[in-house]
Amino acid sequence: MEKEILQLFSNLTERDHDIQYESYEELMKIMQEPVDWTYAVWEQLVQALTYKDGHARARAAQILCALAAKSDPEERVLEDFLKIWAVTYDERFATARNALQAIWKIGLAGQVQRDLVVSYLAKRFQTCLDEKHPSLIRYDIIISFKKLYDQTNDSKLIAIAHRLIDEEHEVKHKKKYKAAIRSK
Repeated sequence: MEKEILQLFSNLTERDHDIQYESYEELMKIMQEPVDWTYAVWEQLVQALTYKDGHARARAAQILCALAAKSDPEERVLEDFLKIWAVTYDERFATARNALQAIWKIGLAGQVQRDLVVSYLAKRFQTCLDEKHPSLIRYDIIISFKKLYDQTNDSKLIAIAHRLIDEEHEVKHKKKYKAAIRSK
């Protein structure tokens, strides 16, 4: 693995939050294209999903999702999906939300991964009413469907999102969700 990549991962543990954030941003930019170092960091990231630090848990989930999207030819994400998904229920809402907002990227890896993500997102939309901030969770899920659709042009995703939106009882939320699905 390149020294630059090693340094970026090392920087994620720095005390200086600016250094952490800059390194995270740089890694996310690099992972927009396939990388060859996925499995050199995969297990460490899976372990980080359970660290005490909420920022570390969120970053690990986000990085794993990004790696799964374009750099997981062994499809390890299928084995570790539930560990990543568990972070979407994190005790810290910000950590949970960061993971939830990234999970759609796994659906870019292939049809099996997409079907998995879609089924979990749809079920979560239907069952999240007793959670903290259910309208934010639902909004993030609708945005996830939109982002996945924008990347894949899979019209079934929009149809599922509309079906879920129709289940919403509050008119103001329904309007917000519909606007999100139409936006570009």
